[in-house]
Amino acid sequence: QVQLVESGGGLVQAGGSLRLSCVASGRTFSSYAMGWFRQAPGKEREFVAAFSWSGGSTYADSVKGRFTISRDNAKNTLYLQMNSLKPEDTAVYYCASRAKVVVTTTPFDYDYWGQGTQVTVSS
Repeated sequence: QVQLVESGGGLVQAGGSLRLSCVASGRTFSSYAMGWFRQAPGKEREFVAAFSWSGGSTYADSVKGRFTISRDNAKNTLYLQMNSLKPEDTAVYYCASRAKVVVTTTPFDYDYWGQGTQVTVSS
């Protein structure tokens, strides 16, 4: 079992930055694929970014060049640095992990989820 706790959300003006954190506890963290997803009101949960155990990362086209995913295995923590935020980035952001090393962009492939943290970007 893996427990995930996100933090770092908040209200920011367009063009601003936030850094989300996700602390993992429970089973081995370093070998699991980790990702960030988001869900806006009335919309499906969508992929944002993912980070594999080997160090590779992948991003949704909508955030590429603005968001950076990283992980610190020593601290069992996954990060999402979000720069140049836009109002359309407003959503609840979720951290997720799967008991495999290969990342995917599909929410249903992930086994464990955090409770989410709200990000609101004002125009």
